[in-house]
Amino acid sequence: MQEINGEPLTTSALAEAMGVHAPSVTDMLKRMARKKLVLYQKSRGFKLTEKGRQVAVHIIRNHRLWEVFLVDKLGYRWDEVHDLAEQLEHIHSESLVNKLDSFLGHPKADPHGDPIPDANGVLPKSRSVLLSTLESNEEVTFTGVTDHSATFLNYLDKTGLSLGDRIKVKAIEELDKSYTLGLKGRKEVTVSYKVASSLLVND
Repeated sequence: MQEINGEPLTTSALAEAMGVHAPSVTDMLKRMARKKLVLYQKSRGFKLTEKGRQVAVHIIRNHRLWEVFLVDKLGYRWDEVHDLAEQLEHIHSESLVNKLDSFLGHPKADPHGDPIPDANGVLPKSRSVLLSTLESNEEVTFTGVTDHSATFLNYLDKTGLSLGDRIKVKAIEELDKSYTLGLKGRKEVTVSYKVASSLLVND
């Protein structure tokens, strides 16, 4: 979450995102604060320190590069790689990660469209917006997802939506805000507002 807006994050929000109890998150944050990875205030939540940000960006870079490797080189599907990459992301070899980056051709995004930080920890800024913010007749490119769950990714596979697709918003249903999308050279598909709120697109 902080990757998006840099604002302090509450323990309750983090607990909900991680699916754990708030007291467990509080204990974890206090340990991280002692290591000077976060600034923690009981009434406001926490925010990464510069040291914490560097550690987090390093892990994000590792995770996303391993996801690219697993999909592009080992043939895994995009819904299979998150848990595997979580195991691989903790390999503490900067040399290995930099060689992996070079081997993959310095990819800018992972299989889910998330930007990959470079070797200096610079995270490319995204121009993508949620599909649910668009109006009828707008035409965009499908660039990423905010929901990385296997269930959601499998659903997209069934609809035929793939990263890089050109999408035209053909209609927005007034009753339930569902989106009818025209895919270039293919049939139209209709997705719910919830799905549209999890798809990232740009011009």
